[in-house]
Formats: sequence, structure tokens, C-alpha cells
Amino acid sequence: MVARVSTVSFQGIEAVPVDVQVMIAPGKVGMHIVGLPDKAVAESRERVQAALHASGLSLPAKKVTVNLAPADLPKEGSHFDLPIALGLMAALGAIPGDALDGYVVLGELSLDGTIASVAGALPAAIGANALGKGLICPSDSGPEAAWAGEEIDILAPRSLIAIANHFRGTQVLSRPVPAMRAAPANMPDLSDIKGQETAKRALEVAAAGGHNLIMVGPPGSGKSMLAARLPSILPPLSAPELLEVSMIHSIAGQLAGGKLSDRRPFRAPHHSASMAAMVGGGLRARPGEVSLAHNGILFLDEFPEFTPQVLDSLRQPLENGESVIARANHRVSYPANIQLIAAMNPCRCGMAGEPGHSCARGPRCQADYQGRISGPLMDRIDIRIDVPAVTAQDLIAPQAAESSADVAARVAAARTMQQARYRDIGRPDIRTNSQCTTSLVEQVAQPDSGGQSLLSDAAEKMRFSARAYHRILKVARTLADLDGAETVGRIHLAEAISYRIAAERVSVAA
Repeated sequence: MVARVSTVSFQGIEAVPVDVQVMIAPGKVGMHIVGLPDKAVAESRERVQAALHASGLSLPAKKVTVNLAPADLPKEGSHFDLPIALGLMAALGAIPGDALDGYVVLGELSLDGTIASVAGALPAAIGANALGKGLICPSDSGPEAAWAGEEIDILAPRSLIAIANHFRGTQVLSRPVPAMRAAPANMPDLSDIKGQETAKRALEVAAAGGHNLIMVGPPGSGKSMLAARLPSILPPLSAPELLEVSMIHSIAGQLAGGKLSDRRPFRAPHHSASMAAMVGGGLRARPGEVSLAHNGILFLDEFPEFTPQVLDSLRQPLENGESVIARANHRVSYPANIQLIAAMNPCRCGMAGEPGHSCARGPRCQADYQGRISGPLMDRIDIRIDVPAVTAQDLIAPQAAESSADVAARVAAARTMQQARYRDIGRPDIRTNSQCTTSLVEQVAQPDSGGQSLLSDAAEKMRFSARAYHRILKVARTLADLDGAETVGRIHLAEAISYRIAAERVSVAA
């Protein structure tokens, strides 16, 4: 007799069905797992045997064969423990043979028979729902899996004994309840920042349109403070965005307690991060920082200190909104629709251009330092601002700074206008102006006659690339949305061009 249990293997954030087949037959005593298992799956043999023994079951003195089909699909992870154990229990008659037919199973076993949480419960639940099946997962992963839908049957036992008692009818497992992580009590607020009104304005524009932003200024001018306060003015994740973000974080095992959060991700990797850490990769092709920041912010402090190869690896995610990891034996794609926020000093000593300071190496210090950032990468950054040092007068003088709540209201209104616009023209997949295609931006950001003349003159004198031309239109469209204007005017284009001119200076250095 062959007992069958359904489980999944993960390719990116997609759950691929896997059939666990367990057969107990005469032969050499032992347990064999076949079907391209990795080291974690091969070690399931010891964990399963110990867990069954702790639960009061023992394997017969026969040959046990476990096949993970399809056999040509690599199987990775410890979540195969529970389906293998339940398959053995069904083959031994400890649970009814047909009890598992309507479920997809995943979970890691401890030696005492308890079930430990695993990564990927949410994608597995969504995949099970698509197959018309329920889900059996660890109790700690239950709140996460419950977000897949109210109609899916979810069992979240704490141990093998609990699931066996449930199928025997001596114990009833209640359906887990979706859990949401509470927002931090004391989020950084824009009112904490004194001065820097130009930088705050650029931050508001970047938030309203989802534009990439780079801040250049001396140490201590407030660049990192500004970036840390960007999440406080962004709207919460919508339901589709929440699901996308949570699936990625579930695969990465970063949903603590199975609780989801509607706050936009904010990732700030150290400048020593490798390319695999940034865009994804490694032995199991895990999502990198760009994917973990999907629908959120990727903040890169000390921008030129990252290796040029790591920085240039950001080009594809910034352009296409996805990170493709291609290897000899597999190809994985993770969503990576990010808003890049970068901060850097003007030169290695950090004080180039500041009154009373001069670089020991002269202008070459600034050119060499900024030249670590390639021109094509800078071309993908919409807004570039200088953040000068805060004066003593700004720090001493009492002033009522605008709070994040006030700015967030204007950002939310602008984003609502953008979503309504793109929904009306049949593109509900576009949520912000930064995601607008080049052909579409010429339609929705058509400037008036004065604005068109200004843009044409600036493009000719500054020699903007085609990408720069369209990104200026996107920023101008966002500025018009913040003003509640239907038409992009000359004043909007003038401000958008001013942000781009600063970027062109860095491109020249690169």
C-alpha cells in the first residue's frame, strides 16, 4: 500500500505541488528518501523517526521508501518533515488513509513530536487554495496562513499527537485567526527635523510619486534622519500590496509569529552587502534586499561605498520591478518594485563645497568619489538634492515644523488621484507615476505650451537622455498632482528640471 500526502516546493514565491508517496514493504530494514532531496530533506529521516517514537509510534522492521514526486524537481527545506511523518502514520493505520486527501501539508518536526514553524506558509496556503485543498501547517504559522482566505480549511496543530487526535475525532483543532502586527508606538516624525525645508519638499514629492531620490551633503546634515522619516508619510499597503510583500517575507522566514504588517518595508543594508545579498541568490536562491523592500523603500546610506558591481546590479530591478536570479540549473524571479533612497557625502572627506573647508586632494577628491556611481544608475534616479549642513540658527530658533501626519495627508491625496487616473484609462496595475510607461506618461503628463517650450529648451541645453526626459515628465506629473492640477504647467516642469539638473552634475563626474 502506498500512502500519499500533498505538499509544496517553492520556486520564487510560487508554490509548486509535490506528491509525497510513502510505501512500507518487505526488504532491508531502513528508511530511504528519493526525489532529489537536499541535505535538510535527507535529514528528515532522523527527525521523523524520533518524532514518531516520541508520539508512541515505531516503524516496523521493514523497508520504508519515501518518494517526492516529481522526481526531477529539486526539494529544499525542512517543511517536508510533517508530510513524510503523516504519510507514515497513514501507512501504519494511525490515522485514516483518506483523511489527508483534501490537504496540503508542511511543517518541521522536533525530536519530541512537536511541530516547528517553517518559512512559506502563506504562499503554500494560497497554492493550496488554488488547488481546492485545505492546509495543515504548524500552529505558529497558522495566523500567517489564515490570510489566504476565509474559505480555506486550515489546521494548525502543535504536535503529531494533536493532528492524530483530530482525525480520530477525539480533539477538534480550531481554525487559526489572521494576525496583524501593531504599528510602532513612536515612529520618527518629520517635525523632529529642523531646517532642511528643500529636502523635506523633495521627500514629499518622492513619496507622492514613488520616485527614486538621492541626497548629497556633508556628514551630520540630516540625510539619514530624512530617509528614516519617509515611511511616516507613505500610505499603508493596500490589500494586494500587503499580500505580495507578505509572500516574499514568508519565503524569507521574516514573518515573526505569523503576523503581517501594513507598513511599507524599509530596508537599509550595510554598504558591505554582497551582490547576492542585494538582489538575491545563494545556494537556494533566496530573495535579496531589493525583493524584501518590494512595495517599499530601499535605503542605501554611504552610496558610493557599495561596490560598483552591487550598485550596477540594481539597474534591472529599478527598470523592470523584478529581480531575476539565473543559475545553471534554475531560474527564479522575485518581485522588486522598490523606491530607491540614497545618501552620500560629496567627497571622501565629506566636506567638499562647504564654506571654510577644502579637500586635501582638491577637485579630484569629489570627482573620484562620485565617479564610483555609474552614469546609467544615476540616470535612473529621478530626484537629486543637496542637503547642506544645518546652521546653528536653525537649531536654536524655535519653529513649528510640519508633522508627518500633515505631509502624509497630501501624499495620500496625490496617490489617490494617480490611482483613479490610471484606473480610468484601463491600467489599474499602475499605482504611482514612477511606474508609468514611457508611452503613457506622454499622454497623462502632456504639458501646456509654456511648459513644453521650457522642457524642450532644457533638454537641448542639458542634453537629457530619453530616460531623463520621461522621468522629468513623471516628476512634473507628481508635482501637478500635489497641487491638484489636471494639467502639467511650466512651474511644475521647472521644479522637476531643477531636481534633474543636480543629478546631471553627478552624472558628469561619473
